[in-house]
Amino acid sequence: MLVVTARDGHSGTRLAVVTASEDSIADLVERARSGRRDAFETLYRRFVGAVHAVVLAHARAADTGDIVQEVFMSGWSHLGELREPEAFAGWILGIARRRAIDARRKDRRRGGAPAELSDSVNPAAPVPASEAKEALSAIQAMSETYRETLLMRLVEGMTGPEIAEVTGMTPESVRVNLCRGMKLLRDKLDGSRGEP
Repeated sequence: MLVVTARDGHSGTRLAVVTASEDSIADLVERARSGRRDAFETLYRRFVGAVHAVVLAHARAADTGDIVQEVFMSGWSHLGELREPEAFAGWILGIARRRAIDARRKDRRRGGAPAELSDSVNPAAPVPASEAKEALSAIQAMSETYRETLLMRLVEGMTGPEIAEVTGMTPESVRVNLCRGMKLLRDKLDGSRGEP
């Protein structure tokens, strides 16, 4: 099932279009294993946002692009080692976690900061870079459960059902993690600004 979301130009309301003809993850994995690059490209498009969020939850922002590429290159070359094709989501997110944690460890040994955003401000960005840095730092200080789901929601714009689909969590668990994570984030940010 494919859920495509878009904003209505007049009301700003999020619209969802559901298409049932989409290939299953297991079918895509099997086709990719047989050498079909188009199948792996579809897997990439479906999971790149979640992989990016997982990497950002653990590594420096400046390193995320390279790590995401490494994750998918590793996934492509080791796809034959995946025992259960329907377990692709957990498998690729596990690779992302390990690669990001390894990169963070290497960076710490070199004396780098764990979270770093570019100082240049994107004029189209709704949040100033300094506030984005503060929020990212606060999120990265949280437990992994909240970090990953919050980044999938806030950075990648994924909905609760989309997060549940790519992580294997139940929609209720995603909802609880997002609610608790947002409360923790608000408390951390309010506390750092001295607000009651």
